[in-house]
Amino acid sequence: MLATYRADLHVHTCLSPCGDLDMSPRGVVEAALAAGLDLIAVTDHNSAENVAATVRAAAGRGGPTVLCGLEVATSEEVHLLTLFSDPKPALAMQDLVYANFPAKTNRPEIFGDQVVANEFDEVEGFNDRLLIGAGYLDLSAAVRACHSLGGLAVAAHVDRPSFSLLGQLGFVPPDLALDAFEVSPRGDEAELARRFPDLAGRPLIRGSDAHFLEDIGSAWTEFRLNHPDLDEIRLALRARDGRRVLEKS
Repeated sequence: MLATYRADLHVHTCLSPCGDLDMSPRGVVEAALAAGLDLIAVTDHNSAENVAATVRAAAGRGGPTVLCGLEVATSEEVHLLTLFSDPKPALAMQDLVYANFPAKTNRPEIFGDQVVANEFDEVEGFNDRLLIGAGYLDLSAAVRACHSLGGLAVAAHVDRPSFSLLGQLGFVPPDLALDAFEVSPRGDEAELARRFPDLAGRPLIRGSDAHFLEDIGSAWTEFRLNHPDLDEIRLALRARDGRRVLEKS
């Protein structure tokens, strides 16, 4: 039976640089529950090492549904959300990103610790890669890889002047098979459509891009779905079989 589900598909954990160490797997799940979210996507910068722990933390609380992903920084310095149904393809995407990543070391005194944690919020290690940087994987290759692994590819915060598809390229490449375009929490969709006619008729969503617990659910999208999972969202983005995007807030 179709119902309305509230989703924030752009949430980070304590693995992402320049964020909050309270963004632990369990902390993220508890904040999502408090925000009334039915579904979240964990999308740390260039890494998926905390996705499995967040899935387990949510299962222990009875929800929300957790999609597994990465926010890939491509060679063009475009941020791309790659979303998957479970940890295995997300970690395969991570392997590809790591294989095409510069050998630079994180500087915790500047960017903060990049913590790998378990579902009990116990620290299991630290990622020493400079995850805040861009890799060598280009945008087209990243989208193709995401799709080959069964994922959805979403252009992140397209209204921002930096680290976005439109900010970096100034247009939507006609052969780029993106599944959706994300508008940031304070983005103006009408102004965006006026400036970029390429977006006409394309699915738009909103996500919080949360690096702090209080920001989780500060922006969200309502979907009409049969149940909250990746395949249902795929149908909604294509407006198929009664599934659809209802609201961006």
